[in-house]
Amino acid sequence: MSEHSSESAAGGFGSLAGSSEAGGIWKGGGGLTNHLLIAMPSLLDPNFSQTVALICEHTDRGALGIVLNKPLPMRLSDVLSQMKLEPSTEDIAAQPVLRGGPVHTDRGFVLHRPGGQWDHTHKVSETIQVTTSRDVLAAMARGEGPGDAFIALGYAGWESGQLEREMRENAWTSMPVDARVVFELPYEERWTGAWRLLGIDVDRLSLVAGHA
Repeated sequence: MSEHSSESAAGGFGSLAGSSEAGGIWKGGGGLTNHLLIAMPSLLDPNFSQTVALICEHTDRGALGIVLNKPLPMRLSDVLSQMKLEPSTEDIAAQPVLRGGPVHTDRGFVLHRPGGQWDHTHKVSETIQVTTSRDVLAAMARGEGPGDAFIALGYAGWESGQLEREMRENAWTSMPVDARVVFELPYEERWTGAWRLLGIDVDRLSLVAGHA
């Protein structure tokens, strides 16, 4: 499966803010960029079992995705405190934080709808952006952040040809992004909800069903 990295603190926004590394992680888009990657029921890897990931970029050099449905046992207030920021309301403080994947779990990613001018933003599509700079967190702490924003720590990464091979091996299926899965469905419903959008009752799906 995708490469792994050890868990660590949510310092990614501080280390990325104002650095060339923040922009350099994005190489361009194609292939499955702006698609949802949906784990097949037979995928048992604990990092990815029953996950839905947004593919932020996919090129001949590999792919980068952010898992959308695995909350961490921490809140936005924990991330903000590490950045020496104070949430302006209890609701902001209580916002969940997702585990975006097993790679570079010290890096933070804010997925959000378009809006605002931030130092380091990657445009996934016309409706979804990913920002990695500290300024977006400061705005969120004040209640002035972009619409429908949430934070993920870490990401999933695939080497050149790896994702294509895993799809041939029936580990994943995919579909064009539906913003309802990214921003509206409760986290615990996103995997089954994505299958429903494909017209499939995942509980009845055979573990050895062929990939269409």
